[in-house]
Amino acid sequence: MRILLAEDDHSLSAQIKGVLSSEGRAIDTAYDGEEAHFLGSTEPYDLVVLDIGLPQRDGLSVLRQWRKDKVTTPVLILTARDGWSDRVDGLDAGADDYLTKPFHMPELSARVRAMLRRQALDKAPVLQKGNVSFDTRTNKVLIDEVPVTLTAQEVSVLGYLFHNAGRYVSRTELSEHIYEYDGDRDSNTIAVFINRLRKKLGPNLIETVRGQGYKIELD
Repeated sequence: MRILLAEDDHSLSAQIKGVLSSEGRAIDTAYDGEEAHFLGSTEPYDLVVLDIGLPQRDGLSVLRQWRKDKVTTPVLILTARDGWSDRVDGLDAGADDYLTKPFHMPELSARVRAMLRRQALDKAPVLQKGNVSFDTRTNKVLIDEVPVTLTAQEVSVLGYLFHNAGRYVSRTELSEHIYEYDGDRDSNTIAVFINRLRKKLGPNLIETVRGQGYKIELD
């Protein structure tokens, strides 16, 4: 899972990133509205945590533009404003949930998990290819109903291929999904993860076509 965190308070941003990263998610950070809008418009995120009071461009303006541009990524807004009208404005702008500052980190983490679960349930909860199944609600992988242990990055690669079943996904797209925007993106390591997945889950699960990428074709 890859999340965009747009928060101009560097200390708070670091705390939130630490909590969400500890749960195995890649977190990109933005500290102003212009950067947040650019990243949210051009990068593939599973969720956005968006502060309303961003400099250069406020969060509500960013959110409205995303929705106008058909960006459907779920958004959790953060606001220091405790008036009910501000929360309503955020929801009307297209937010999926909100959290008022100050808040407890476990509550933020729980809301993020709940939003990701709801997003997964909009799709088929369990995806199947042969004897391999992937539960989108829990990220559990089974072979013949027996759990398989995968690393966090292996789960990210496999989950992205399952969610995009039926089309070829390039190495670059996969690396953009599992690594942070400003992190060390090396698309060559994707081949390593694919090889590990084939050893653990069987050689026929993931198709490869040179120049196109990788694909899982569901049953």
